[in-house]
Amino acid sequence: MVVDETYVSVAGRWRYVYRAIDQSGQVVDVSVSPRRDARAARRFFERAIGTARITPVEVVTDHAPVYPGALEELAPAAWHRTDQYANNRIECDHGRLKARLRPMRGLKQDRSARIVIAGLHSCRTFAAVTTNWRSRSL
Repeated sequence: MVVDETYVSVAGRWRYVYRAIDQSGQVVDVSVSPRRDARAARRFFERAIGTARITPVEVVTDHAPVYPGALEELAPAAWHRTDQYANNRIECDHGRLKARLRPMRGLKQDRSARIVIAGLHSCRTFAAVTTNWRSRSL
């Protein structure tokens, strides 16, 4: 599981968006939180592990200080990898996400922000899969 966070404006307030993807690039979970603290990270990991229905073997994150405590509590056997550039698969997506959200009229609620962001990520993943499929079949 690859995890990262960024921030977006929701109803004029800055919110942190936590996102997790699996090894094939599929969205595991998206969460929107007003704070970037241990409680928000723990809640996000609980939902992501519950959605995936398996305990991850490896979790790739950046060097945020809140992640080790939450991971040690929820997935003690998982290898917490924080190598430089290890989470590039999701890190490089922040610009595309913000570029897509910018022309919209704005997100008004945390719940709608979570749904829209998960949908945008799923559509892009589906487009990448179908494009690869078409190029292989020709």
